[in-house]
Amino acid sequence: MRSSNIRPARPDEAGLVLEFIKRLAVYERCADDVVADEASIYHSLFVERSAEVVFVEEEGTVVGFALFFHNFSTFVGRKGMYLEDLFILPEKRGRGYGKALLKYVAELAVERNCGRMEWICLDWNESALSIYRSIGAAPLSDWTVQRLDEQALKRFAATE
Repeated sequence: MRSSNIRPARPDEAGLVLEFIKRLAVYERCADDVVADEASIYHSLFVERSAEVVFVEEEGTVVGFALFFHNFSTFVGRKGMYLEDLFILPEKRGRGYGKALLKYVAELAVERNCGRMEWICLDWNESALSIYRSIGAAPLSDWTVQRLDEQALKRFAATE
């Protein structure tokens, strides 16, 4: 890994955060799912502080990002860290930036007394899965992700 730096995103970088989210969505084959805009990213990250973003830089140029937030485990009895997104520019992969971001977020989780750190990964993303196995992450094979999208959420919330 060349000279790198990991740092928190700044409020004037909401557009850059959105750019990385869109690039991740293209990689994950779901570009049409992105409805966020720069204003919503700014508000969520820097006003509500619902999540945090860190960038990894190579010689002063941003080459990747991680977006994470706290959740809570009733079984553990304390907060955890949830890694929502991690993305490295394709031309910069294989240089250790992704692992460095994972380690940075893990260090924050330990510093903040989190009981665990979790994330999901697409089952076809073998390169990411390989990295996750190498750091000791284990798949939760007995669990499946469930989701109510915005329309389903509103529809369900309105039922009697």
